[in-house]
Amino acid sequence: MPKVENVARARALTGARAALATAICVIFLIPVLWMALTAFKPREAIISVPPRFTFAPSLEGFVGLLTQRSTLTRMQMERYQQRTDLTWVDRIALERGLAIIGPSQYVSRLTNSVIIAFSSTALAVTLGVLAAYAFSRFRVRATADWQFFILSTRMLPPVVVTIPIFLMYRAVGLFDTHIGMILLYTVFNLSLSVWLLKGFIDEIPREYEEAALVDGYSRWQAFTLIVLPQAITGIAATVVFCLIFAWNEYAFALMLTSDTARTAPPSIPSVMGTAGVEWAAIAAGSLLFLIPVVVVTFALRNYLLRGITFGALRQ
Repeated sequence: MPKVENVARARALTGARAALATAICVIFLIPVLWMALTAFKPREAIISVPPRFTFAPSLEGFVGLLTQRSTLTRMQMERYQQRTDLTWVDRIALERGLAIIGPSQYVSRLTNSVIIAFSSTALAVTLGVLAAYAFSRFRVRATADWQFFILSTRMLPPVVVTIPIFLMYRAVGLFDTHIGMILLYTVFNLSLSVWLLKGFIDEIPREYEEAALVDGYSRWQAFTLIVLPQAITGIAATVVFCLIFAWNEYAFALMLTSDTARTAPPSIPSVMGTAGVEWAAIAAGSLLFLIPVVVVTFALRNYLLRGITFGALRQ
C-alpha cells in the first residue's frame, strides 16, 4: 500500500508541475497572441474601446507593412474604382481611400537582419569555440585575467559606446555597412560565446582526445572529430543565444545605420500611415520578424538540452 500511495503522490506532483508549467507558458504567450490578433485586425477593431476579441480577419496590416500608399481624392477614387486591373491588395488599400504606389522597405530591412544576424552569429560561434578550446585544453598565462577581460565586455551597456563607435565607423567608412554591423555584433557576442562553450568543453573528458592522439590523430583531427561532435549541444545553445542578441539588437542598428544596412528592429516602430501610427502594420511586422528566430530555435530544439556524454567517462 505505501508503494501505491507513493506512485499516486508522484503522479499528482507531476500533474501539478505540468499544470503550473502550462499556466506559465500561457501567461508568457499572451502578448504574442495579442500581437498576432492585432496583425489581422481591421483598424476599427484595434482602436475600439473596450478591446474586441471577435472581428472579421483582415490583411490590412500586412498590406500597410509591405507597400507604400498615397491618399486618393474623391474624384481619383471614383476613377480608381472603375479600373479592371486591380488586385486584391489594391482593393484592400482602396477600402481606406488609398492607392498603392510601390513596395515598402520592410523586406529589405528584414533581409539585412538575416544577413547581419546570421553572419555575426556564425563568426562569433566559430571564433568562440576555438578560443574556448584553447582556454580549456592549454595552459594560457593569466587565464583568469583573460577570461574576466573577455566577460567584462559583456557587462558594458551598448549605449555607452555607441557614440565612440559611431565616430570611429564614420572615420573608417564602416557606417551603414553590413560588414560594420557584422563585426560589431561578432565582438559583442564573442564573450558570451567563449564563456558558454568553455563550460561545455570543460566537461568533455580529456581522455577521449588523449586516446585519439595515441592512435595517431593530430590535435586538429582530435578537435574536429572528437570534441566538436560531443560539444554540439553547447554549440546549438550558444547559436540560439547569440542569434537572439544580434536579431533583436536595437541601439546599434538605430545609431550606426541609416539606409543600406538598416535592420528591422528600428524600422518596425517607425511605420506610419496617413492616419498616424498603423498598429496593425507594426503588429504584422513584429509577427514576421518573430518567425525566423522561432524556426531556428525549433530546428535546434533537440540539441538545446545537454547530452548524456557531458561529464561521462567511458571506461
